[in-house]
Amino acid sequence: MTLNRAVAVAMVEGPSAGLALLDTLAGDESMAQTHRLDAVRGHLLELAGEVDTARTCYRRAATMTTSVLEQRYLALRAASL
Repeated sequence: MTLNRAVAVAMVEGPSAGLALLDTLAGDESMAQTHRLDAVRGHLLELAGEVDTARTCYRRAATMTTSVLEQRYLALRAASL
C-alpha cells in the first residue's frame, strides 16, 4: 500500500475511502518518519470538508519536513483553510 494508491482511491471513490487506506499506513515506521503521510491526510481531509483537522495535519507536516519550500507550501495550505 502506498500514499499514491490512497490518493488514487480517494479520487475515484472519495476522500473517506482514501483516508481509510491511509489509516493502514499509520503504523508503518518509515511513514512515521516523514511529513508525507500528514500532508496527504491533510489534503484528503480538506477534500472531505474537515477543515480544522486538515489544518492540523498540514501544520504537523510542515514541522516534520526539512525542506523550506515544503514548509512554506504546507503552512500556506494550513493558513488558507
